[in-house]
Amino acid sequence: MNHVDNVLEQWNRERPDLNVLPMGLIGRVKRLHQHLMREMEKTFAEHGLNHASFDVLATLRRSGVPYRLSPNELIERTMVTSGTMTNRIDQLVKSGYVERVGNPKDGRSVLVGLKKKGLAVIEAAVTDHVETQAMLTDHLSTSEFQRLDRLLKTFLMNLEKPEQE
Repeated sequence: MNHVDNVLEQWNRERPDLNVLPMGLIGRVKRLHQHLMREMEKTFAEHGLNHASFDVLATLRRSGVPYRLSPNELIERTMVTSGTMTNRIDQLVKSGYVERVGNPKDGRSVLVGLKKKGLAVIEAAVTDHVETQAMLTDHLSTSEFQRLDRLLKTFLMNLEKPEQE
């Protein structure tokens, strides 16, 4: 029996009138997230990054050449607040991973772009990150992996609004 099972057993004993099955599912997802993040943070740290800095660098990298986005595009693609993004960008500028450059299409705004050092670190970090994720999921069979992926996709689709195109 695991921690979540113990919690459910206690609630079933103390409040048998409550349906605590959703509590179990959400508790398992929460604990799973904690375990996954702990392992992925180790990988980020090996490259001098944390989840926040990895997120920005990876977002810029996957945007394609020239690896530049406006701060608003970064906010939309990472789903953080303006103040949070400003702080992340400031830290990455100090680290020499990104730079702010004038937007050639709008002289009043700036773009955030990967510098050579940032591109090098995200290339290495994302390679190791993918390996870490594979290690974390390799105990699932192919069919289990696919079934879990479909179930989680359905669960998320019912909670999130479709992305605007």
